[in-house]
Amino acid sequence: MSELIVSIDELINRLRALYRDIDCAVACVSGGVDSTTSAVLAKKALGDKVYPVFINTGFMRMNEGARVREALKGILDLEIYDFSEEIISRIEGLEDAEEKRIAFRDAFYMSVKKIAEEKKCGWIVQGTIKADVVETIGKIKTQHNVLTDELLKRYGLKVIEPVIDLYKHEVRALAKQLGLPKWLAERQPFPGPGLLVRTVGKLYREKLELVRKATAIVEERLNGRGYSQYFPAIWEHDILDKGVMGDIEYLVFKVKATGVIDGRRIYGHPVMVRRYHQVTDIYTFYRQFNSENYPHVLLQLREKEDGEFVIAIRIVKTEDYMVAEVPRIDIYKELKELAEELLSLPKIKAIAFDVTPKPPATIEYE
Repeated sequence: MSELIVSIDELINRLRALYRDIDCAVACVSGGVDSTTSAVLAKKALGDKVYPVFINTGFMRMNEGARVREALKGILDLEIYDFSEEIISRIEGLEDAEEKRIAFRDAFYMSVKKIAEEKKCGWIVQGTIKADVVETIGKIKTQHNVLTDELLKRYGLKVIEPVIDLYKHEVRALAKQLGLPKWLAERQPFPGPGLLVRTVGKLYREKLELVRKATAIVEERLNGRGYSQYFPAIWEHDILDKGVMGDIEYLVFKVKATGVIDGRRIYGHPVMVRRYHQVTDIYTFYRQFNSENYPHVLLQLREKEDGEFVIAIRIVKTEDYMVAEVPRIDIYKELKELAEELLSLPKIKAIAFDVTPKPPATIEYE
């Protein structure tokens, strides 16, 4: 278990020092370890002044609200709010990754504000961690939960962030010491904007529902394998370019995805290697492409003649989420059945496995 840089008692005492200044606070729980740990700490410190809520943004996994509420029974009394239609409607049709993230942030916090007004609260509790701040300040990507004074003024809220000085592995250690269920303490991360950032490129509902179904399949198949994060993403099988480099044949997709080089964000086209010969290590494919232009390099697993979409399988191992490695997997043995099942979803043309570490790729595609 990772050592904590701060004790539970110290974190709770910091929160208790705010008691007289706070009317009440809405604790936004997504079901991930960061937000859940933050809500539990706040509840222990501030008691009845804290209202834990789960917000269905429309970009959550299947049945997520009910699953999280059941897992937290006896720990947090979680209220579920559904703002899915309002939030999806505000983002539908957007294509640029940063534009989508910013639109999600605004729609999400306007929803939070409605709940806060209902509860007559001026504060919110959320699970911002150190990596979120680092990536936002470095302009790698806008993390929706990193709020400036200007944004807080716009939303009319004040924020409590109990674990903002911790990295993910430290929050997990804290969650275990708090006695959170193993299912939550060890659960893989799920981005704040959820499936929005895995519906790569233009957002529309058919595409979103396909990645939601694919997520259920991937999580069921890969659960318990010891990976830090594993998920599918989806984009259109629209080709910008294709070619041959040495002994590999590849396609370049029109859609763009994010990467990171020297602590700065890059934005380029994913590449899918379709065929190769005599390559000793498929995990070095990414080195053969200019990462500035092609931040994610994938290996095609399965393909069929018809279809409109590519599903990318992303699997990484990491501790702090600032750097990540792709685990060595017997691709054709371990991923064959998964690829076949994903290919059976409607309108899917190809299944590919991302072999690019972070850096130069980011873990998420947007």
